This record gives sequence, structure tokens and C-alpha cells, in this order.
Amino acid sequence: MLDDVTIQKATAALLSAPHSLSRSATALPTTAGVYAWWAPPEVLASFPGPVNSGDAGRRLLYLGKARRLRSRVVSNHLRDSGRSTLRRTLAGLLLPTEGYRTTWTDRVVLLPKDEQRLTHWMHEHLTLTWSEHADPVPVEKELISNLHPPLNVDRAEHGATRDSVKQARAFYYASAGPRPDK
Repeated sequence: MLDDVTIQKATAALLSAPHSLSRSATALPTTAGVYAWWAPPEVLASFPGPVNSGDAGRRLLYLGKARRLRSRVVSNHLRDSGRSTLRRTLAGLLLPTEGYRTTWTDRVVLLPKDEQRLTHWMHEHLTLTWSEHADPVPVEKELISNLHPPLNVDRAEHGATRDSVKQARAFYYASAGPRPDK
């Protein structure tokens, strides 16, 4: 059972001034916890999230959990669309403007050059906060329920934002064409 103090501390940590992704790559702990992705209001403007209290020029886009924070962020979210829901969502949302290309492996992924382009885009536009927790699953669930990050679909409320994110993800998968026969 989560106590209010645990959620308050996690919320305070996530709402603190976010770090650049370059700094985060080395500052993130290797322990378990939750993390939050932030962007200026003009980036993905149709997806308004809560304002960061440590930097009013940033708003929440996505919240996640990890058994190893540094590995999850650096090896998945900043490198591999095949293992990152956030990357697939961003790619789907940005396909019309950025022209990312996808292909099939055992799943739909961005072409290597476009993986690099998306990582560059993320470094230019996004920042990160985190909070360590031995059991991040219930913490993440409570924080998503409290903060309503717009790119988190699984626990999001129904509505236009959720529908837009689901459409972007569908667009991402469809962009690779039909699955080749094995």
C-alpha cells in the first residue's frame, strides 16, 4: 500500500526543474524508479500536460517506470523505437512533419538513420526528471492517475487526446506497410 508521503515525494521530484537529456544520461541512477518527460508548450502543442513547477516553461508529456532508470532511458527511449512506447508515439506524431521511415523486423521500427534523427529531436526538445523507488509499478500508476500525462494511453482517460495518441501509434505501425510473411 502506498502512503501519501511516498506519492508526495515522487510528485515533488518529478515536478522539479528538469534536466537536459545529455545530463540525464550520466546523472540517472541505475536503480528502479519513475521518470517524466517534459517539453515546452509549443512542442506537440495539442497535447497539453501539467506545468512543471520547477520550470514553468515545461509541461509533462509522458511518465514511465523502470527497474533500472539509466538503462531504460538511455538504451530504450534514446535509442530504440522497437523497445520504447514513447519513441513509437513520438515518431507517429512527428511522421507528417519529420518524414520518419519505418520498416519491419520482428516488429515495426524506425530506419537506423531515422532512429538517430528522432534521438536528436528528443535532445533538442525534451527534458527529464526522475524519482527512485524500489517498487515503481504502484507509484507510476498513482502518478499517472494524479498527473494525467497526455502521451500515456494505457491509463489515460477517454477523450480527444487519448484518441489522437492512439491514431498516431496506428499511423506509425501502418507506415511500415503490411507485415511480411515469415
